[in-house]
Amino acid sequence: MRFLADENVSRLVIEQLRIRGFDVTSIGETRPGAADKDVLGAAGAADSILITEDRDFGEHVIRQRFGVRGMILLELDRLSNATEARVVADVVSAHQDKLLGNLVVIEPGRIRVRPLPGESGGARSN
Repeated sequence: MRFLADENVSRLVIEQLRIRGFDVTSIGETRPGAADKDVLGAAGAADSILITEDRDFGEHVIRQRFGVRGMILLELDRLSNATEARVVADVVSAHQDKLLGNLVVIEPGRIRVRPLPGESGGARSN
């Protein structure tokens, strides 16, 4: 499973996912300043699940039907970067079966799962 981290995703999140064996490409490392649509295009071209803190991507993916394999939206602003990194890596590790075809919102203490448009699989909220 591949991931593409948006520019706003903490370096610690990316590193923690890589330590746990996940294939993570960072837009901040490869294409800093890329427009949202270019980030979505890169995620689609690389067959990657997008990880972001930008709610605008939800608009693009859900309402405008920009196709991606899956999307993880991080709503963990109140946490330290180190805690955020641990939480994200724990959720990704524990819920790999829910990532493809879904929008997964990670919040402190819970995750929400919503099927992406055009996708048949996927579980609902936890």
